[in-house]
Amino acid sequence: MGERRPYPGRRPDGDERPSRRADGRPSRRTDERPARSDERPARRAESSVAPATHRTGAPQRIAKLLARAGVGSRRDIERMIEEGRIAVSGTVLTSPALNLTSLAAVTVDGNPVAVTSATRLYRFYKPTGCLTTARDPKGRATIYDLLPKDLPRLVTIGRLDMNTEGLLLLTNDGELKRAMELPANALVRRYRVRVFGNVNARSLEALAEGVTIEGVRYGSINADIEHKSGAYAWLVINITEGKNREVRKVMEHIGLQVARLIRVGYGPFELEDLPVRGVEQVPDDLVSRLRSRLPAK
Repeated sequence: MGERRPYPGRRPDGDERPSRRADGRPSRRTDERPARSDERPARRAESSVAPATHRTGAPQRIAKLLARAGVGSRRDIERMIEEGRIAVSGTVLTSPALNLTSLAAVTVDGNPVAVTSATRLYRFYKPTGCLTTARDPKGRATIYDLLPKDLPRLVTIGRLDMNTEGLLLLTNDGELKRAMELPANALVRRYRVRVFGNVNARSLEALAEGVTIEGVRYGSINADIEHKSGAYAWLVINITEGKNREVRKVMEHIGLQVARLIRVGYGPFELEDLPVRGVEQVPDDLVSRLRSRLPAK
């Protein structure tokens, strides 16, 4: 078993016992160790399973159909088309400007696309030391090396950099991914961050007005001091944009060095008592409720 770290949502008074789920039900989870480098799982998009029956209907853009099938977000799929990885009836696509009624003749990396029957959403405690990507040219460990092999093809909702740990949401529905990532939907990402340096309350309060760093504008950030001890402090930070390495860049901008960064919440979902590398499926009714509130734009 991997090392069990203290629950990252602990209170400053030292009580590290996590709160239970609101409905009182025990969590179903797995706690897998990474596979050896010679046992890396195949990319989820490269399914060798024959496609299930494809429903037909009104023509839709191929990117939207593939996103609904869990291949990736629309942006991911457009990039895959540019790379020549998607074909229809054996003809490699060069443009996403194509409407289809089904995915029956579509292949990704030469493999048929299996239809996903229902949207699934999972909570995963990403540890440090692995990448949030399907594959890495340098052969470094990715989250897919840690996930149980019996899970369906999944894409991540947002990313966490290699040295950031905590809640990572995964889904088989690219449209849900897109809706949850859209800044317009303003889903709050919650972090606990341990910093080193002179924590200035006024500097933290000023982040509520947003900040521009090297020409990049970061929107309103809510930052509070949770606990302070000597030169170190734990902060609680809420953001809604989730730009690349946003928390780390903003902390550095105000003179603080990040020692540990943990995402503890994303929208209505919390890390709770999920162990490091643990995976838990979100109940279907919660997913349906979320989708009804998040129309893709």
